[in-house]
Amino acid sequence: MTDSEKKIGLLVVISGPSGAGKGTICKELIESGEFWLSVSATTRSPRTGEVEGKNYYFLEKENFLNKIKQGDFLEYAEVYGNYYGTPKSKVIEKLEEGKDVILEIDIQGALKVKETYSKGVFIFILPPSMEELKNRIIKRGSETPESLMTRFKSAYKEINYVSKYNYAVVNDKIEEAVNKIKSIIIAEKCSVERIQENIVSKEGLIHEQLYD
Repeated sequence: MTDSEKKIGLLVVISGPSGAGKGTICKELIESGEFWLSVSATTRSPRTGEVEGKNYYFLEKENFLNKIKQGDFLEYAEVYGNYYGTPKSKVIEKLEEGKDVILEIDIQGALKVKETYSKGVFIFILPPSMEELKNRIIKRGSETPESLMTRFKSAYKEINYVSKYNYAVVNDKIEEAVNKIKSIIIAEKCSVERIQENIVSKEGLIHEQLYD
């Protein structure tokens, strides 16, 4: 297969409220060996056990701000005084290699990516019920009554954004949720629009705005 015939990978953006299980789902998808997980950059200090390039790319704040100016992030946000962002070059590199890329990011970041790369596949992970969501958060054992209420209220607000996504997957059982996401990706690759795009040159397949 020549370079011009290579298929471009899909950018799969996965979001959902805290406790919906999106992290576990993404872990299962990555372990299947079919996907590449985008690693975010951050200005916060590494926590015990975190590995550079695996959990995050840890950057000095000045370096991060310079990268923002240079347009090096697909999306970024400041959270509690620290910056977080998705490096653009790594995502483009993997997509051009034909690898399907998964972004596990918050809703704010996902909507920013959608503005610049509408060809992505945006999937929202839902809990089977709000009661189950609450139980999952409680089981973590890391929340105070106050923080639990804050997270629960936030989850209610976040679920309202589901209409901004292409698909919604209810995470009742992990295996079923993972299989549904794989089925969505298979269906997307069979869409007429994507098949037509793969006929043109590889350089024309990545959305031009990603390079802006």
